[in-house]
Amino acid sequence: MSSPTSFEASEFAGAITDVAGLKVGHFTHPDAPTGCTVVLTPDGAVAGVDVRGAAPGTRETDLLAPGNFVQQVHAVLLAGGSAWGLAAAEGVMAWLEERDVGLDVRYGRLPIVPGAVLFDLPASGGRIRPNAAAGRAACDAASTAPPAEGNVGAGAGALLGKLFGAQHAMKGGIGTASVTVGGVTVGALIACNALGDVIDPDSGEVIAGARTEDGRRLRDTRRALLAGGLPRPLLAGTNTTIGVVATDAVLTKVQANRLATVAHDGLARAINPVHTMSDGDTLFALATGRVPLGDAAPGMTVLSTMAAEVVARATVRAVRAARSIEGAAGLKFPGRADWSPAP
Repeated sequence: MSSPTSFEASEFAGAITDVAGLKVGHFTHPDAPTGCTVVLTPDGAVAGVDVRGAAPGTRETDLLAPGNFVQQVHAVLLAGGSAWGLAAAEGVMAWLEERDVGLDVRYGRLPIVPGAVLFDLPASGGRIRPNAAAGRAACDAASTAPPAEGNVGAGAGALLGKLFGAQHAMKGGIGTASVTVGGVTVGALIACNALGDVIDPDSGEVIAGARTEDGRRLRDTRRALLAGGLPRPLLAGTNTTIGVVATDAVLTKVQANRLATVAHDGLARAINPVHTMSDGDTLFALATGRVPLGDAAPGMTVLSTMAAEVVARATVRAVRAARSIEGAAGLKFPGRADWSPAP
Protein backbone atom coordinates (compact mmCIF):
# COMPACT_ATOMS: atom_id res chain seq x y z
CA MET A 1 0.00 0.00 0.00
CA SER A 2 1.48 3.31 -1.05
CA SER A 3 2.01 5.95 1.60
CA PRO A 4 -0.33 8.97 1.42
CA THR A 5 0.88 12.44 0.53
CA SER A 6 1.50 14.97 3.27
CA PHE A 7 -1.82 16.65 2.52
CA GLU A 8 -3.91 13.46 2.63
CA ALA A 9 -2.52 11.71 5.70
CA SER A 10 -4.71 12.12 8.77
CA GLU A 11 -1.62 12.22 10.96
CA PHE A 12 -0.68 15.42 9.14
CA ALA A 13 -3.96 17.17 9.89
CA GLY A 14 -4.23 19.93 12.43
CA ALA A 15 -4.13 23.69 12.65
CA ILE A 16 -2.22 26.45 14.38
CA THR A 17 -5.23 26.90 16.66
CA ASP A 18 -4.37 23.53 18.24
CA VAL A 19 -1.82 25.63 20.16
CA ALA A 20 -3.53 26.74 23.38
CA GLY A 21 -3.76 30.51 23.79
CA LEU A 22 -4.27 31.44 20.12
CA LYS A 23 -7.18 32.60 18.00
CA VAL A 24 -7.10 33.14 14.23
CA GLY A 25 -9.39 35.26 12.07
CA HIS A 26 -9.53 36.07 8.36
CA PHE A 27 -10.92 39.02 6.46
CA THR A 28 -11.38 38.48 2.72
CA HIS A 29 -12.40 41.53 0.70
CA PRO A 30 -15.70 41.01 -1.11
CA ASP A 31 -14.71 43.11 -4.13
CA ALA A 32 -11.16 41.96 -4.89
CA PRO A 33 -8.88 39.01 -4.14
CA THR A 34 -7.04 40.46 -1.16
CA GLY A 35 -7.40 40.36 2.60
CA CYS A 36 -5.69 39.90 5.92
CA THR A 37 -5.32 37.34 8.69
CA VAL A 38 -4.71 37.94 12.39
CA VAL A 39 -3.29 35.59 15.00
CA LEU A 40 -4.48 36.86 18.38
CA THR A 41 -2.62 36.15 21.62
CA PRO A 42 -4.78 38.09 24.11
CA ASP A 43 -2.88 36.73 27.13
CA GLY A 44 0.43 37.65 25.49
CA ALA A 45 3.05 35.44 23.88
CA VAL A 46 6.82 35.51 23.73
CA ALA A 47 7.76 36.18 20.12
CA GLY A 48 10.61 36.05 17.64
CA VAL A 49 11.02 36.70 13.94
CA ASP A 50 13.33 35.79 11.08
CA VAL A 51 13.30 37.69 7.77
CA ARG A 52 15.00 35.75 4.98
CA GLY A 53 13.68 37.38 1.83
CA ALA A 54 15.50 40.38 0.41
CA ALA A 55 12.39 42.53 -0.09
CA PRO A 56 10.28 42.40 3.10
CA GLY A 57 7.33 44.52 4.12
CA THR A 58 7.11 44.41 7.91
CA ARG A 59 6.29 46.32 11.10
CA GLU A 60 7.45 45.99 14.72
CA THR A 61 10.10 43.38 13.94
CA ASP A 62 13.01 45.18 15.63
CA LEU A 63 11.34 44.98 19.04
CA LEU A 64 11.41 41.17 18.79
CA ALA A 65 15.21 41.06 19.00
CA PRO A 66 16.23 39.26 22.22
CA GLY A 67 18.02 42.30 23.66
CA ASN A 68 15.11 44.68 23.23
CA PHE A 69 12.63 45.70 25.91
CA VAL A 70 9.26 44.28 24.85
CA GLN A 71 8.86 40.69 26.02
CA GLN A 72 5.43 39.72 24.64
CA VAL A 73 3.15 40.47 21.70
CA HIS A 74 -0.65 40.46 21.57
CA ALA A 75 -1.26 39.68 17.89
CA VAL A 76 0.50 39.09 14.59
CA LEU A 77 -0.90 40.48 11.34
CA LEU A 78 -0.46 38.83 7.94
CA ALA A 79 -1.85 40.87 5.05
CA GLY A 80 -2.03 41.36 1.33
CA GLY A 81 -1.86 44.77 -0.30
CA SER A 82 1.92 45.17 -0.22
CA ALA A 83 3.08 47.94 2.16
CA TRP A 84 -0.38 49.55 2.03
CA GLY A 85 -1.72 46.46 3.78
CA LEU A 86 0.22 47.28 6.94
CA ALA A 87 -2.58 49.78 7.68
CA ALA A 88 -4.68 46.80 8.79
CA ALA A 89 -2.54 46.64 11.96
CA GLU A 90 -4.13 49.91 13.13
CA GLY A 91 -7.49 48.17 13.26
CA VAL A 92 -6.01 45.23 15.17
CA MET A 93 -4.45 47.60 17.70
CA ALA A 94 -7.71 49.52 18.17
CA TRP A 95 -9.68 46.28 18.61
CA LEU A 96 -7.27 45.05 21.28
CA GLU A 97 -7.10 48.42 23.06
CA GLU A 98 -10.88 48.49 23.35
CA ARG A 99 -10.62 45.18 25.21
CA ASP A 100 -7.87 46.45 27.52
CA VAL A 101 -5.24 44.16 25.96
CA GLY A 102 -1.70 45.45 25.64
CA LEU A 103 1.47 46.55 27.38
CA ASP A 104 0.84 48.79 30.37
CA VAL A 105 2.50 52.13 29.57
CA ARG A 106 0.84 54.04 32.46
CA TYR A 107 -1.34 56.15 30.16
CA GLY A 108 -3.07 53.14 28.64
CA ARG A 109 -2.48 49.67 27.32
CA LEU A 110 -0.44 49.56 24.15
CA PRO A 111 -1.11 46.47 21.99
CA ILE A 112 2.05 45.07 20.42
CA VAL A 113 1.18 43.91 16.89
CA PRO A 114 4.04 42.88 14.59
CA GLY A 115 3.10 42.16 11.01
CA ALA A 116 4.19 41.34 7.50
CA VAL A 117 2.64 41.82 4.08
CA LEU A 118 2.76 40.13 0.70
CA PHE A 119 2.41 41.60 -2.78
CA ASP A 120 -0.93 40.47 -4.24
CA LEU A 121 -1.49 43.36 -6.65
CA PRO A 122 -1.45 41.23 -9.86
CA ALA A 123 -4.55 39.53 -8.49
CA SER A 124 -6.27 42.46 -6.74
CA GLY A 125 -5.32 45.25 -9.13
CA GLY A 126 -3.89 47.31 -6.28
CA ARG A 127 -6.71 49.80 -5.75
CA ILE A 128 -8.42 47.72 -3.10
CA ARG A 129 -6.26 46.60 -0.19
CA PRO A 130 -6.57 45.77 3.51
CA ASN A 131 -7.07 48.75 5.83
CA ALA A 132 -7.87 49.34 9.49
CA ALA A 133 -11.46 48.18 9.00
CA ALA A 134 -10.13 44.95 7.51
CA GLY A 135 -7.93 44.40 10.55
CA ARG A 136 -10.90 44.91 12.85
CA ALA A 137 -13.01 42.49 10.83
CA ALA A 138 -10.32 39.82 11.03
CA CYS A 139 -10.26 40.23 14.83
CA ASP A 140 -14.05 40.00 15.00
CA ALA A 141 -13.85 36.72 13.06
CA ALA A 142 -11.09 35.21 15.22
CA SER A 143 -11.76 31.95 17.01
CA THR A 144 -10.05 28.79 18.20
CA ALA A 145 -11.60 26.81 15.33
CA PRO A 146 -9.29 25.55 12.55
CA PRO A 147 -8.93 28.51 10.16
CA ALA A 148 -10.10 28.25 6.56
CA GLU A 149 -7.42 27.56 3.95
CA GLY A 150 -6.83 28.56 0.34
CA ASN A 151 -8.25 31.78 -1.13
CA VAL A 152 -8.99 33.55 2.15
CA GLY A 153 -7.44 36.23 4.34
CA ALA A 154 -3.82 37.02 3.55
CA GLY A 155 -3.89 34.24 0.95
CA ALA A 156 -6.85 35.61 -1.02
CA GLY A 157 -4.71 37.16 -3.76
CA ALA A 158 -1.52 35.16 -3.31
CA LEU A 159 0.13 33.78 -6.45
CA LEU A 160 3.17 31.63 -7.11
CA GLY A 161 5.49 30.59 -9.92
CA LYS A 162 5.96 34.06 -11.46
CA LEU A 163 9.60 33.65 -12.46
CA PHE A 164 8.75 33.33 -16.16
CA GLY A 165 6.01 35.94 -16.16
CA ALA A 166 2.74 36.45 -14.31
CA GLN A 167 0.81 34.99 -17.25
CA HIS A 168 2.31 31.59 -16.37
CA ALA A 169 1.71 31.82 -12.61
CA MET A 170 -0.72 29.85 -10.46
CA LYS A 171 -2.84 30.66 -7.44
CA GLY A 172 -1.24 30.55 -4.01
CA GLY A 173 -3.10 30.67 -0.73
CA ILE A 174 -2.97 30.25 3.02
CA GLY A 175 -2.64 26.96 4.88
CA THR A 176 -2.18 25.58 8.36
CA ALA A 177 -0.88 22.46 10.11
CA SER A 178 0.17 21.24 13.54
CA VAL A 179 1.95 18.35 15.23
CA THR A 180 2.11 17.25 18.86
CA VAL A 181 5.05 15.41 20.43
CA GLY A 182 5.43 14.64 24.11
CA GLY A 183 2.47 16.80 25.08
CA VAL A 184 3.84 19.88 23.29
CA THR A 185 2.14 21.25 20.17
CA VAL A 186 3.69 23.26 17.35
CA GLY A 187 1.50 24.76 14.64
CA ALA A 188 2.00 26.94 11.58
CA LEU A 189 -0.05 29.31 9.44
CA ILE A 190 1.53 30.14 6.07
CA ALA A 191 0.43 32.56 3.33
CA CYS A 192 2.27 31.41 0.21
CA ASN A 193 2.90 34.05 -2.48
CA ALA A 194 6.22 32.59 -3.61
CA LEU A 195 8.27 33.43 -6.66
CA GLY A 196 9.20 29.76 -6.96
CA ASP A 197 7.31 26.49 -7.25
CA VAL A 198 5.74 24.60 -4.35
CA ILE A 199 6.92 21.02 -3.88
CA ASP A 200 5.52 18.22 -1.75
CA PRO A 201 8.55 17.35 0.41
CA ASP A 202 7.41 13.76 0.91
CA SER A 203 7.10 12.89 -2.77
CA GLY A 204 9.36 15.50 -4.39
CA GLU A 205 6.48 16.34 -6.75
CA VAL A 206 6.10 19.91 -8.01
CA ILE A 207 2.44 20.53 -7.20
CA ALA A 208 2.07 24.15 -8.36
CA GLY A 209 4.17 26.91 -9.85
CA ALA A 210 5.31 28.26 -13.18
CA ARG A 211 3.46 26.73 -16.12
CA THR A 212 4.69 26.04 -19.64
CA GLU A 213 3.98 28.40 -22.52
CA ASP A 214 0.71 26.64 -23.37
CA GLY A 215 -0.32 26.82 -19.71
CA ARG A 216 -1.22 23.14 -19.52
CA ARG A 217 1.77 21.74 -17.66
CA LEU A 218 4.12 22.63 -14.83
CA ARG A 219 7.46 23.91 -16.02
CA ASP A 220 9.52 22.83 -12.94
CA THR A 221 11.33 26.10 -12.30
CA ARG A 222 14.43 24.58 -10.70
CA ARG A 223 15.12 22.30 -13.67
CA ALA A 224 14.25 25.03 -16.16
CA LEU A 225 16.75 27.45 -14.61
CA LEU A 226 19.49 24.82 -14.43
CA ALA A 227 18.86 24.03 -18.10
CA GLY A 228 19.47 27.67 -19.00
CA GLY A 229 15.96 29.05 -18.95
CA LEU A 230 15.89 32.83 -18.59
CA PRO A 231 13.60 34.38 -15.97
CA ARG A 232 11.58 37.49 -16.75
CA PRO A 233 12.68 40.79 -15.16
CA LEU A 234 10.93 41.22 -11.83
CA LEU A 235 10.19 44.06 -9.47
CA ALA A 236 11.69 43.48 -6.04
CA GLY A 237 9.15 42.56 -3.40
CA THR A 238 6.45 41.36 -5.80
CA ASN A 239 6.39 37.95 -4.11
CA THR A 240 6.80 36.78 -0.48
CA THR A 241 5.74 33.95 1.79
CA ILE A 242 4.79 35.05 5.29
CA GLY A 243 3.57 33.17 8.30
CA VAL A 244 3.50 32.29 11.97
CA VAL A 245 4.85 29.23 13.75
CA ALA A 246 3.57 28.82 17.30
CA THR A 247 3.97 26.51 20.27
CA ASP A 248 2.39 26.10 23.68
CA ALA A 249 5.85 25.51 25.19
CA VAL A 250 7.54 27.98 27.52
CA LEU A 251 10.30 29.74 25.54
CA THR A 252 12.58 32.71 26.04
CA LYS A 253 12.88 35.41 23.39
CA VAL A 254 16.20 33.90 22.34
CA GLN A 255 14.54 30.52 21.86
CA ALA A 256 11.55 32.04 20.05
CA ASN A 257 13.85 33.79 17.59
CA ARG A 258 15.71 30.55 17.06
CA LEU A 259 12.43 28.76 16.38
CA ALA A 260 11.59 31.36 13.72
CA THR A 261 14.98 30.81 12.13
CA VAL A 262 14.76 27.03 11.87
CA ALA A 263 11.13 27.24 10.74
CA HIS A 264 12.46 28.64 7.45
CA ASP A 265 13.86 25.18 6.79
CA GLY A 266 10.26 24.20 6.16
CA LEU A 267 9.94 26.86 3.47
CA ALA A 268 13.14 25.62 1.87
CA ARG A 269 11.71 22.08 1.71
CA ALA A 270 8.44 23.19 0.13
CA ILE A 271 9.44 26.13 -2.12
CA ASN A 272 12.12 26.26 -4.82
CA PRO A 273 13.65 28.77 -5.36
CA VAL A 274 13.03 30.43 -2.01
CA HIS A 275 14.34 33.51 -0.14
CA THR A 276 15.11 35.29 -3.42
CA MET A 277 15.85 38.95 -4.09
CA SER A 278 12.21 39.36 -5.12
CA ASP A 279 10.73 37.64 -2.04
CA GLY A 280 10.23 39.16 1.41
CA ASP A 281 9.91 35.83 3.21
CA THR A 282 9.19 36.45 6.90
CA LEU A 283 8.24 34.04 9.69
CA PHE A 284 7.16 34.95 13.21
CA ALA A 285 7.39 32.55 16.16
CA LEU A 286 5.03 32.64 19.14
CA ALA A 287 5.26 30.79 22.46
CA THR A 288 2.12 30.89 24.60
CA GLY A 289 3.84 29.21 27.56
CA ARG A 290 1.08 26.78 28.48
CA VAL A 291 3.42 23.74 28.69
CA PRO A 292 6.75 23.99 30.59
CA LEU A 293 9.76 22.41 28.92
CA GLY A 294 10.54 19.88 31.65
CA ASP A 295 12.82 16.85 31.53
CA ALA A 296 10.18 14.73 29.78
CA ALA A 297 9.12 17.42 27.27
CA PRO A 298 10.71 17.94 23.86
CA GLY A 299 13.74 20.22 23.90
CA MET A 300 14.72 22.81 21.30
CA THR A 301 16.08 20.22 18.87
CA VAL A 302 12.73 18.44 18.70
CA LEU A 303 10.78 21.70 18.69
CA SER A 304 12.92 22.92 15.80
CA THR A 305 12.21 19.73 13.85
CA MET A 306 8.50 20.13 14.55
CA ALA A 307 8.54 23.78 13.45
CA ALA A 308 10.18 23.07 10.10
CA GLU A 309 7.79 20.19 9.52
CA VAL A 310 4.58 22.11 10.15
CA VAL A 311 5.75 25.05 8.05
CA ALA A 312 6.38 22.72 5.11
CA ARG A 313 3.02 20.99 5.59
CA ALA A 314 1.13 24.28 5.91
CA THR A 315 2.76 25.58 2.72
CA VAL A 316 1.66 22.49 0.81
CA ARG A 317 -1.85 22.73 2.24
CA ALA A 318 -2.07 26.41 1.25
CA VAL A 319 -1.46 25.50 -2.37
CA ARG A 320 -3.57 22.33 -2.50
CA ALA A 321 -6.55 24.32 -1.17
CA ALA A 322 -6.12 27.21 -3.64
CA ARG A 323 -8.79 27.67 -6.31
CA SER A 324 -8.60 29.40 -9.69
CA ILE A 325 -9.26 33.13 -10.00
CA GLU A 326 -9.23 35.85 -12.64
CA GLY A 327 -6.88 38.64 -11.63
CA ALA A 328 -6.09 42.13 -12.86
CA ALA A 329 -5.84 42.72 -16.62
CA GLY A 330 -7.88 39.58 -17.25
CA LEU A 331 -5.08 37.18 -16.34
CA LYS A 332 -6.31 33.78 -15.19
CA PHE A 333 -4.49 32.00 -12.37
CA PRO A 334 -5.38 28.32 -11.97
CA GLY A 335 -5.50 26.85 -8.49
CA ARG A 336 -4.38 23.34 -7.76
CA ALA A 337 -7.71 22.46 -6.16
CA ASP A 338 -9.49 22.68 -9.52
CA TRP A 339 -6.66 22.31 -12.07
CA SER A 340 -4.51 19.39 -13.07
CA PRO A 341 -1.54 19.50 -15.44
CA ALA A 342 -1.95 17.78 -18.79
CA PRO A 343 -0.21 14.37 -19.04
